[in-house]
Amino acid sequence: MSKLREISQLGNPVLRQTAQPIEDISHPDIQKLIDDLLTTVIAANGVGIAAPQVAASYRLLVVASRPNPRYPHAPLMTPTAMLNPQIIAHSTQVVKDWEGCLSVPGIRGLVPRYQTIAVEYTDREGNWHRQELTDFVARIFQHEYDHLEGMVFLDRVESQEELITEEEYQRLLVAK
Repeated sequence: MSKLREISQLGNPVLRQTAQPIEDISHPDIQKLIDDLLTTVIAANGVGIAAPQVAASYRLLVVASRPNPRYPHAPLMTPTAMLNPQIIAHSTQVVKDWEGCLSVPGIRGLVPRYQTIAVEYTDREGNWHRQELTDFVARIFQHEYDHLEGMVFLDRVESQEELITEEEYQRLLVAK
């Protein structure tokens, strides 16, 4: 049975570590971690989460785009656990858009990301996948992948003037 995990907050050293590769995908602890991440990201109104965000320094992320109060215009997709993911190619086009993070509550930033990426990963059953991700889903993947590299979105914001509070972001979103 899955459980809701506590989300590590900015300042916790685990968020600044390079996550370790997963050697045994079928290990019960890894499978439980996947279930816990799926439960936690939904409960927190997130669209993605990485294992370091629940204090587990493994190369595992979940992309779970769906409309919710934090991202009302997010596309709907089946939550997908990606183990040992890699970005193998990317577009030259970079797009800036607002991002928030479950580990950095209360703040949003304008973050430049590749519009299209090609990724490889292993799913929880051990199957290898290669796919192209675009737009918002590509943004989610890149955001979560940064967590595996010990980075948070604040590291990619180009100017302090491109930071706002969550409250102000929601006010701007309603005004659109």
